Amino acid sequence: MVARQLGRAPRGLLAVAHRCPCGLPDVVETAPRLPDGTPFPTLYYLTCPRAVAAVSRLEAGGLMREMTRRLAADPELRQDQWVAHRDYLARRDAAARAFGVEPLPPGSPSAGGLPDRVKCLHALVAYELAAPGAGPLAREALRAAGEWWQAGPCVAPREQAPAPGPPPPGRPVQRPGRPAGEEAG
Repeated sequence: MVARQLGRAPRGLLAVAHRCPCGLPDVVETAPRLPDGTPFPTLYYLTCPRAVAAVSRLEAGGLMREMTRRLAADPELRQDQWVAHRDYLARRDAAARAFGVEPLPPGSPSAGGLPDRVKCLHALVAYELAAPGAGPLAREALRAAGEWWQAGPCVAPREQAPAPGPPPPGRPVQRPGRPAGEEAG
């Protein structure tokens, strides 16, 4: 399902970190290093195309610039973002250990520009969905994204085989332990 949402095979997929109210994944947890060892600092990745579109509209509307300005002017907000940054790094290091790969080196970026700026609302929204209470700007971005799931699932479920029903007319019923067509007497 995640591959269908992304339009490609996911890389370094560890788990579904959150499900949309429609029931499909909307955030996945990824390994801090890709299978070839390349660092991949994005621990939580937004996969739902509708969520991605909703957050993209926020970015295009200037929300990142506005949040970055507030972050520069508000010491309490900066402190809250530092807490979120440290939490994200701890979660990413724990994922590296669980996946059996080397953690990323100190100084590697965390989520969406944390802690000093806002450079990717997608990463912040994914973080808030996977770890509710992640940080005030992540919560704000999630609220501003709206209810993207209201239109239903972002991708249609694959056609499933029909449930078994009665055999077509004229075909004998196969019962366990009896040859086809033999009725109980």
